[in-house]
Amino acid sequence: MAELMQTTGLVPMFLLLMAIGAVAGVIAGLLGVGGGIILVPAFFYAFSALGHGGPDLMRVCLATSLATIVVTSVRSVLAHHRRGAVDWAILKGWAPGIAVGAILGMLAVAQLRTPVLQAIFGGLALVVAFYLGFGRPEWRLGAAMPAGPGRVLLSPLVGFLSVLMGIGGGSFGVPLMSLYGVPIHRAVATAAGFGVIIAVPSVAGFLLTPVRAAPPLTVGAVNLPAFAVVIAMTLITAPWGVRLAHAMDPRPLRRVFAAFLAVVALNMLRKAAGA
Repeated sequence: MAELMQTTGLVPMFLLLMAIGAVAGVIAGLLGVGGGIILVPAFFYAFSALGHGGPDLMRVCLATSLATIVVTSVRSVLAHHRRGAVDWAILKGWAPGIAVGAILGMLAVAQLRTPVLQAIFGGLALVVAFYLGFGRPEWRLGAAMPAGPGRVLLSPLVGFLSVLMGIGGGSFGVPLMSLYGVPIHRAVATAAGFGVIIAVPSVAGFLLTPVRAAPPLTVGAVNLPAFAVVIAMTLITAPWGVRLAHAMDPRPLRRVFAAFLAVVALNMLRKAAGA
């Protein structure tokens, strides 16, 4: 009987995860934003609705999102490399610092409880929403990517903040490279490489990180059904989003998504405050 109840409980979880993966794939393909910024709040609301709460739920959401990014980022960077779009000089120069920041982020997440992680996600998501809604291609901080002390400071920060949000390299890497004059297509391609460097070491650590009151079939902090279903669905629906992006002007939709993300971020902050 207990096994039957557990199996029955998995059915709505799989259906919710299929819907989450489908939407994340379309939006990622359409707007060029990483799926993680959609997956983390979606995982949180889905698992909460199914009765899987607890002080470590946000850790599961972040870790599972990053696990999906391992697959999607590797696939993306290989595809961009075939087109010659990846700036390997930037990627190699920034990789060590990003990896260090990702490991530090994983260690920080392992010590923080859900309300704190919700507050961090909400605050950083508001920053991303602002850039999506109001950012301009002509904004510049410099003519070339920082080297020396600037890179030493910024590269770990990219990895650290990305893990705290459960996202890959796109949400911080693309704006950063654009602000330093890297063409947008090259920035998107290179940020896919950032995603691999962020996700691989952090997920390796999360697989060894125990959590309390985790959803069924969770290894460490990574929920295996969520990982598998979302990967399958995004592989199917991301090309649909790409085709839509080529068939219409995605800029107004970026502003709509920015507003939606701001609402999600504010709701996360509300929950973090216990309201």
